[in-house]
Amino acid sequence: METRFLIDPGGLRDLADALTDRYDPTVGEDALHRLSDFLTVRVPGRRDDRGKTVPELVGERRYRDAVQQLWPQLIAYTYDEPAPAEGFGNADRPAGPFEPLSRRRVLPRYFSDRGELLGILRGLIDTMFGGAAADAGKPTWCEKTPFNLLYMEFLWELVPEATIVHIKRHPVSVLASHLAQPWAPPTVDGALAYLKPVYHRWLTWKNTVDLTGRRYIEVKAEDLAADWPGQRRALFERLDVDDFATPSTFQSHKLTNRNDQFDDETREFIEEALGKVVPAMGYE
Repeated sequence: METRFLIDPGGLRDLADALTDRYDPTVGEDALHRLSDFLTVRVPGRRDDRGKTVPELVGERRYRDAVQQLWPQLIAYTYDEPAPAEGFGNADRPAGPFEPLSRRRVLPRYFSDRGELLGILRGLIDTMFGGAAADAGKPTWCEKTPFNLLYMEFLWELVPEATIVHIKRHPVSVLASHLAQPWAPPTVDGALAYLKPVYHRWLTWKNTVDLTGRRYIEVKAEDLAADWPGQRRALFERLDVDDFATPSTFQSHKLTNRNDQFDDETREFIEEALGKVVPAMGYE
């Protein structure tokens, strides 16, 4: 499931920066406020394509307890600030009988040792995901938010032993798939504007780092679909996990259904617009 709160805006990545390198009381309080909204409103209210929420998948009591135990580790002090009057009210004349007289303020902790904060955040996800995996009799867990790929260094900070699996697909097929998504631009030009910066950012970063020896695996979805049992065994061996027949599989017809979505002229336009992205991703 795409839990999203590890790397999305307002999630753990933003908090790690706000309570360390970017710290000041205002920045830190804002980051805590956004994380609170993320973990207590947005994540519990979002269902995946199976109709499940993250708390339901990891255990609602476990999720609530993990989130509740997080805040005292991140907060240095709380106090009430007199709330400014709204409407035509002033200091000695409240605007109405229901206006709050104060608002709760939070002073976040400053972590001069970033590793200490990452250890606290690591504890949160160990409790949630590790606990759910243990309940299911599994030694490991997987989180599949797509933009994890752009924040690999942070994820390795958070979970040093993590292996990042990059399952890639032909960029033209990726664009075609985006046109069918309600959250993506509905036109070819719009989808190009959405995807090109993502590809360029990823490829620029990849060209500046040495991933040799890092826990990183790159595989084509098309190869997985062409021989799922064999490719699955090879992938699981690289992940150092036991092979087993998974309920979910990569199927060729689900990947090739985008091949004829564009006429020749449109496809040529897309490939020209993507430029070096297609060969850089390992496709012709």
